[in-house]
Amino acid sequence: MAFSRFPGFWCVATAGLLLAGGCTSAPDFTPKPKGYNRIDLPPHAYQQLAPGRPYTFEYSRGAKILRDSSYLAQPHWINVYYPQLKANVQLTYADLRANSQRFNRLLEDARKLTSKHEIKASAIDERVLQMPGGMRATVFDLQGEVPSQFQFYTTDSTRHFLRGALYFRTATANDSLAPIIEYVKQDMVHLLNTLRYTK
Repeated sequence: MAFSRFPGFWCVATAGLLLAGGCTSAPDFTPKPKGYNRIDLPPHAYQQLAPGRPYTFEYSRGAKILRDSSYLAQPHWINVYYPQLKANVQLTYADLRANSQRFNRLLEDARKLTSKHEIKASAIDERVLQMPGGMRATVFDLQGEVPSQFQFYTTDSTRHFLRGALYFRTATANDSLAPIIEYVKQDMVHLLNTLRYTK
């Protein structure tokens, strides 16, 4: 009967018990799901490679052409560098007319450089692309935590040999780079589809 004089007593008592019970609960050690940064990629837009090389192609407007400065670099080796994405496509070119035996060695080297990633790759998908003008390109799509996610080579087997490999200048895991990898792959396929040898 005494409690009927205080109608709000039960509400206050219930709220107090709930608060007291909530404050004394053990910490929650449930793992939280991984989150990734949002990546906004620009629409694909292309520009023509400046003349002066034995090949030409269209490459992304978001990329810069840099001369390969490694000590192994030969004439017409370049990098298609994406500064905002920290992505780099290394292009190496060889003139086959100087040495007819060079073709087989270059094919072997291209396959060997791709197979070096087998240790970390969960899969390597090899396919042949038929390009406009009758040329073909062999492309390698590498899955897993590999340093190079996409590679290709194309040749006319008598005069020209061009090899490309995609690398990222970052230590980020490939699963978080997946949208960027796909974006640059599309640009590389466009590069191959617009590739022409000029000499």
